[in-house]
Amino acid sequence: MPKKDPRLDAYIAKAAPFAQPILRQLRATVHEACPTVLEEIKWGHPSFGYGERLMAGMSAFKAHCGFGFWMGAKILGGAKRESAMWDYGRITALEDLPPKRTTMQQVKRAMKLIDAGEGKMERAPAKPKGVLRLPKDLALALRSNRKAAATFEGFPPSQKREYVEWITEAKAEATRERRLEQAVAWIAEGKRRNWKYER
Repeated sequence: MPKKDPRLDAYIAKAAPFAQPILRQLRATVHEACPTVLEEIKWGHPSFGYGERLMAGMSAFKAHCGFGFWMGAKILGGAKRESAMWDYGRITALEDLPPKRTTMQQVKRAMKLIDAGEGKMERAPAKPKGVLRLPKDLALALRSNRKAAATFEGFPPSQKREYVEWITEAKAEATRERRLEQAVAWIAEGKRRNWKYER
């Protein structure tokens, strides 16, 4: 019985109607080719792992879907498209997918590469984090909501930093205000920044 992550079910259910059959078919094909596949959400998108390594991923956008391999160049060779951020280019309908047999062969090729020790994600040494400085607008918003302030105070430094970075990275003032309002509401409910992707 294949192990399926309910977060992928939720991701597919929230995708546009045109994208849902595409994502379902890609997911089923990966599972058929790799029965031991591990599903998860990485960088906000459905991902497929094998042997503790990232193998492939897919995503849905407003007008197209994407699918690709972690070692795309080695798996697809010269077949890699440059028209979109994923190996399969812009997928707008089931007809845009390669034949199922092709995708299955590519998944099996990815598995062989991983079994041979390739595809390891090299991580740069962690940079020391500076002192967390609470932005004035967030500090003020937390002071006006006792429940949120108490919850935020109880968060570990990494959880506090995720909220601070999310708010301070907003480019537009209106975006920052929306994020600030959303952050205080989530914090008051005891939710961490990426609560949607937690099991």
